[in-house]
Amino acid sequence: MKAYLLSLGAGLLVGIVYSLMGVRSPAPPVIALIGLAGILLGEQLLPIAHRILAPSAPIASTEHDA
Repeated sequence: MKAYLLSLGAGLLVGIVYSLMGVRSPAPPVIALIGLAGILLGEQLLPIAHRILAPSAPIASTEHDA
């Protein structure tokens, strides 16, 4: 939760600085959000692919041979 609040705070701070300087954000809001969505999806693709492609570990038997 702390990371989310820090991220939101950093974004708000940058937005305020941009506003005070009279500049617009480098990308239109929709394009920026789509780019962020791409970053989030890209972050998740590698771990998911690794789990799918990694060989599964053998299941240990819980029965003992007598």
